[in-house]
Amino acid sequence: MALSMTGFGRGEVTTGVGTIVVEMKTVNHRYLDIAIRAPKEFNSLEESMRSVIRQALARGRVDVFVRFTPSLEQAPTVTVNLALAKAYLAQVQVLQAEVGLQGQLTPRDLLELPQVVRLDEPVLDPELLQVPFVEVTQAALARLTEMREQEGLRLVSDMQERLVTLVELLAAVADRSPEVVTEYRQKLTLRLQDMLPEGVLDEARLAQEVALLADRACITEEIVRLRSHFAQFEALLGREEAIGRQLDFLVQEMNREINTIGSKANDAKIAQLVVEMKSELEKIREQTQNIE
Repeated sequence: MALSMTGFGRGEVTTGVGTIVVEMKTVNHRYLDIAIRAPKEFNSLEESMRSVIRQALARGRVDVFVRFTPSLEQAPTVTVNLALAKAYLAQVQVLQAEVGLQGQLTPRDLLELPQVVRLDEPVLDPELLQVPFVEVTQAALARLTEMREQEGLRLVSDMQERLVTLVELLAAVADRSPEVVTEYRQKLTLRLQDMLPEGVLDEARLAQEVALLADRACITEEIVRLRSHFAQFEALLGREEAIGRQLDFLVQEMNREINTIGSKANDAKIAQLVVEMKSELEKIREQTQNIE
């Protein structure tokens, strides 16, 4: 089924060293563009994530946010250098005695002195996170894909309805096309009869002029090609693979044929039908921009 390029997914997994949360959001983009924001512990694992994403997605801008909460066993440890703190305190007392300074040092004052406190953060082995990192990425992708499928169904339904409208409008154009030549012959005949004396009208020349207009205004080929494009578009909507680029190409071809019909037909009624077709086609084009 057609997938939308808009979606959101979240995955979470808890390991012995902590909890990993991965959130993904996607929007439409011409190509697959992946941006990952993760703690430094995951730098060496980002390529694994990109590989998993590339296997699941074909197009779209993918923003990935990774959060890691260490377990209690992995929490940073605080060590106080008591010997250094005592040395600081002794020197302060000497200073007070020598110059007559007043006041007392608080524990906070001592802890803020250079190198009195040391914060030790445990070093995580990326290999321990490799498997759960891939698992949580796949979980986020599963939720993301589910949302993209649901949105894709809505987009396909909307485009199918508009395609039906285009088919009906094209049928009206095809029905109107022969009448253009007939009406032109009638108008030209009346005009010539008003301009020329009775009995002078050259039927052969009239037929030649009408034939020239019929040739210039013939839109049979454009109608045939448009019907083919409509059929191809409808068939693509039922495929499982990424179809966005193909749909976009077909919309461009449809637009070209519709424009040609409008310029060749030289008829007010067909011109109005062309305007309606272009309006529907533009709405379809907007939808195809969000199809993977």
